[in-house]
Amino acid sequence: MAEGKQQHPLQVYFWIWGLLFVLSFFSYLVDILGFESYVRWSLIILFMLLKAGFIVAIFMHMAWERLALIYAIIGPPVVLLLLIGLMAVEGDYTESTRVDFFGADQTVFLGHGEAAEH
Repeated sequence: MAEGKQQHPLQVYFWIWGLLFVLSFFSYLVDILGFESYVRWSLIILFMLLKAGFIVAIFMHMAWERLALIYAIIGPPVVLLLLIGLMAVEGDYTESTRVDFFGADQTVFLGHGEAAEH
């Protein structure tokens, strides 16, 4: 074994592998039990993110790379959330200036480019 390399016990990988099967079972159970709407999609996304997190952390060895974990996993979503927040603020500002300049009736449009009548 090369110097500086870390050896992880196989038991960790087997536990995570089993946990991935359990989480997959729960995501299928969401459909079997007939959850609907936001509850359904929230549970599916939660199980998906948990599985992806375990795969990245254990099988891609990011759990043992603290700085790499911060830069590669947490950094891009934080930047995207910041940019989405800036777009939301800019969108609200644009809408409010259109309402101030054109009036509330002119900001609501139908799908064919016609102004909606109120």
